[in-house]
Amino acid sequence: MRDFEGSKKLIDSVKKEFGRLDILVNNAGITRDKSLMMMSREDWSDVIDTNLTGVFNTTRACIITFLKQKSGNIVNISSVSGIHPLPGQANYAAAKAGVIGFTKSLAKEVAPYTIRVNAVAPGFIDTEMTRELSPQLKEKFLKMIPLLRFGTVEEVARAVLFLLSDESQYITGQTLQLDGGLGI
Repeated sequence: MRDFEGSKKLIDSVKKEFGRLDILVNNAGITRDKSLMMMSREDWSDVIDTNLTGVFNTTRACIITFLKQKSGNIVNISSVSGIHPLPGQANYAAAKAGVIGFTKSLAKEVAPYTIRVNAVAPGFIDTEMTRELSPQLKEKFLKMIPLLRFGTVEEVARAVLFLLSDESQYITGQTLQLDGGLGI
Protein backbone atom coordinates (compact mmCIF):
# COMPACT_ATOMS: atom_id res chain seq x y z
CA MET A 1 0.00 0.00 0.00
CA ARG A 2 2.75 2.43 0.90
CA ASP A 3 4.78 1.73 -2.26
CA PHE A 4 3.50 3.42 -5.42
CA GLU A 5 5.15 1.01 -7.84
CA GLY A 6 4.24 -2.00 -5.71
CA SER A 7 0.59 -0.93 -5.71
CA LYS A 8 0.68 -0.58 -9.48
CA LYS A 9 2.16 -4.07 -9.87
CA LEU A 10 -0.52 -5.51 -7.57
CA ILE A 11 -3.35 -3.94 -9.57
CA ASP A 12 -1.76 -5.00 -12.87
CA SER A 13 -1.56 -8.61 -11.62
CA VAL A 14 -5.27 -8.52 -10.64
CA LYS A 15 -6.22 -7.21 -14.10
CA LYS A 16 -4.07 -9.87 -15.75
CA GLU A 17 -5.54 -12.73 -13.69
CA PHE A 18 -9.21 -11.70 -13.92
CA GLY A 19 -9.21 -9.90 -17.27
CA ARG A 20 -10.81 -6.76 -15.89
CA LEU A 21 -11.17 -4.55 -12.86
CA ASP A 22 -14.51 -3.36 -11.49
CA ILE A 23 -14.07 -2.54 -7.80
CA LEU A 24 -11.47 -1.33 -5.35
CA VAL A 25 -11.82 -1.49 -1.58
CA ASN A 26 -9.08 0.39 0.24
CA ASN A 27 -8.96 -1.26 3.66
CA ALA A 28 -5.36 -1.09 4.89
CA GLY A 29 -4.84 0.79 8.12
CA ILE A 30 -2.58 1.00 11.13
CA THR A 31 -2.51 2.97 14.38
CA ARG A 32 0.32 4.48 16.38
CA ASP A 33 -1.78 6.21 19.04
CA LYS A 34 -0.05 8.52 21.49
CA SER A 35 -0.10 12.12 22.49
CA LEU A 36 1.42 14.52 19.99
CA MET A 37 4.11 15.39 22.51
CA MET A 38 5.25 11.73 22.47
CA MET A 39 4.62 11.07 18.77
CA SER A 40 7.74 10.53 16.69
CA ARG A 41 8.13 11.58 13.08
CA GLU A 42 8.08 7.85 12.25
CA ASP A 43 4.75 7.36 14.10
CA TRP A 44 3.28 10.20 12.03
CA SER A 45 4.71 9.03 8.70
CA ASP A 46 3.85 5.35 9.15
CA VAL A 47 0.18 6.13 9.75
CA ILE A 48 -0.15 8.80 7.03
CA ASP A 49 1.77 6.72 4.48
CA THR A 50 -0.28 3.58 5.11
CA ASN A 51 -3.74 5.02 5.78
CA LEU A 52 -3.81 7.93 3.33
CA THR A 53 -1.00 7.60 0.80
CA GLY A 54 -1.89 3.92 0.40
CA VAL A 55 -5.39 4.96 -0.71
CA PHE A 56 -3.84 7.29 -3.28
CA ASN A 57 -1.43 4.61 -4.53
CA THR A 58 -4.00 1.89 -5.18
CA THR A 59 -6.65 4.27 -6.48
CA ARG A 60 -4.17 5.89 -8.84
CA ALA A 61 -3.24 2.42 -10.12
CA CYS A 62 -6.94 1.66 -10.87
CA ILE A 63 -8.30 4.96 -12.07
CA ILE A 64 -7.11 4.86 -15.70
CA THR A 65 -8.75 1.46 -16.18
CA PHE A 66 -11.99 2.72 -14.62
CA LEU A 67 -11.94 5.85 -16.78
CA LYS A 68 -11.34 3.87 -20.00
CA GLN A 69 -14.18 1.45 -19.27
CA LYS A 70 -16.43 4.26 -17.98
CA SER A 71 -17.29 2.27 -14.88
CA GLY A 72 -15.87 1.37 -11.51
CA ASN A 73 -16.68 1.44 -7.86
CA ILE A 74 -14.34 2.46 -5.05
CA VAL A 75 -15.01 2.11 -1.33
CA ASN A 76 -12.46 3.61 1.04
CA ILE A 77 -12.39 2.55 4.66
CA SER A 78 -12.05 5.63 6.82
CA SER A 79 -12.95 5.77 10.51
CA VAL A 80 -15.27 7.59 12.84
CA SER A 81 -11.98 9.05 14.14
CA GLY A 82 -11.76 11.01 10.89
CA ILE A 83 -15.05 12.72 11.86
CA HIS A 84 -15.06 12.63 15.68
CA PRO A 85 -11.44 12.05 16.76
CA LEU A 86 -10.26 10.90 20.14
CA PRO A 87 -7.28 12.40 21.95
CA GLY A 88 -3.95 10.78 21.13
CA GLN A 89 -4.89 10.09 17.52
CA ALA A 90 -3.66 13.19 15.67
CA ASN A 91 -1.94 11.08 13.00
CA TYR A 92 -4.78 8.55 12.63
CA ALA A 93 -7.52 11.21 12.68
CA ALA A 94 -5.66 13.29 10.09
CA ALA A 95 -5.20 10.29 7.80
CA LYS A 96 -8.80 9.10 8.10
CA ALA A 97 -10.20 12.64 7.64
CA GLY A 98 -7.94 12.85 4.59
CA VAL A 99 -9.52 9.68 3.23
CA ILE A 100 -12.95 11.31 3.52
CA GLY A 101 -11.76 14.44 1.69
CA PHE A 102 -10.07 12.29 -0.95
CA THR A 103 -13.30 10.32 -1.39
CA LYS A 104 -15.45 13.41 -1.88
CA SER A 105 -13.05 15.12 -4.27
CA LEU A 106 -12.49 12.04 -6.41
CA ALA A 107 -16.23 11.28 -6.48
CA LYS A 108 -16.88 14.69 -8.09
CA GLU A 109 -14.00 14.19 -10.50
CA VAL A 110 -15.01 10.78 -11.84
CA ALA A 111 -18.82 10.78 -11.56
CA PRO A 112 -19.23 11.78 -15.24
CA TYR A 113 -17.52 8.48 -16.10
CA THR A 114 -20.04 6.42 -14.07
CA ILE A 115 -17.43 5.74 -11.40
CA ARG A 116 -18.67 5.87 -7.83
CA VAL A 117 -16.47 6.62 -4.83
CA ASN A 118 -17.71 6.27 -1.25
CA ALA A 119 -16.31 5.67 2.20
CA VAL A 120 -17.28 3.69 5.25
CA ALA A 121 -16.32 5.13 8.64
CA PRO A 122 -16.44 2.37 11.24
CA GLY A 123 -16.43 3.14 14.93
CA PHE A 124 -15.37 0.57 17.48
CA ILE A 125 -15.44 -2.82 15.79
CA ASP A 126 -14.78 -6.14 17.53
CA THR A 127 -11.37 -6.93 16.08
CA GLU A 128 -8.01 -8.04 17.36
CA MET A 129 -7.13 -4.38 17.92
CA THR A 130 -10.13 -3.66 20.17
CA ARG A 131 -9.75 -6.99 21.97
CA GLU A 132 -6.36 -5.74 23.17
CA LEU A 133 -7.96 -2.80 25.01
CA SER A 134 -7.93 -2.97 28.77
CA PRO A 135 -11.29 -3.95 30.32
CA GLN A 136 -11.57 -0.47 31.85
CA LEU A 137 -10.98 1.28 28.53
CA LYS A 138 -13.34 -1.08 26.71
CA GLU A 139 -16.06 -0.34 29.29
CA LYS A 140 -15.48 3.41 28.92
CA PHE A 141 -15.88 3.19 25.13
CA LEU A 142 -18.97 0.96 25.37
CA LYS A 143 -20.66 3.61 27.53
CA MET A 144 -20.06 6.17 24.76
CA ILE A 145 -21.88 4.04 22.15
CA PRO A 146 -25.69 4.40 22.23
CA LEU A 147 -26.15 0.80 21.01
CA LEU A 148 -23.91 -0.32 23.92
CA ARG A 149 -21.79 -2.72 21.87
CA PHE A 150 -18.94 -2.83 19.41
CA GLY A 151 -19.78 -3.50 15.79
CA THR A 152 -18.80 -6.67 13.99
CA VAL A 153 -16.55 -7.23 11.02
CA GLU A 154 -19.55 -8.73 9.24
CA GLU A 155 -21.51 -5.49 9.70
CA VAL A 156 -18.68 -3.51 8.12
CA ALA A 157 -18.50 -6.02 5.26
CA ARG A 158 -22.25 -5.71 4.64
CA ALA A 159 -21.97 -1.91 4.49
CA VAL A 160 -19.14 -2.18 1.95
CA LEU A 161 -21.11 -4.73 -0.09
CA PHE A 162 -24.10 -2.39 -0.12
CA LEU A 163 -21.97 0.45 -1.50
CA LEU A 164 -20.56 -1.91 -4.14
CA SER A 165 -24.00 -3.22 -5.12
CA ASP A 166 -26.56 -2.06 -7.67
CA GLU A 167 -28.79 -0.99 -4.78
CA SER A 168 -26.50 2.01 -4.24
CA GLN A 169 -26.12 3.16 -7.84
CA TYR A 170 -27.21 6.72 -7.01
CA ILE A 171 -24.79 7.12 -4.10
CA THR A 172 -21.38 8.69 -4.55
CA GLY A 173 -19.13 10.93 -2.48
CA GLN A 174 -20.71 9.78 0.77
CA THR A 175 -19.28 8.55 4.06
CA LEU A 176 -21.39 5.94 5.82
CA GLN A 177 -20.78 6.07 9.59
CA LEU A 178 -21.03 2.60 11.04
CA ASP A 179 -20.57 3.40 14.70
CA GLY A 180 -23.56 2.31 16.77
CA GLY A 181 -24.50 5.97 17.23
CA LEU A 182 -21.12 7.07 18.62
CA GLY A 183 -21.07 10.11 16.32
CA ILE A 184 -24.52 11.38 17.34
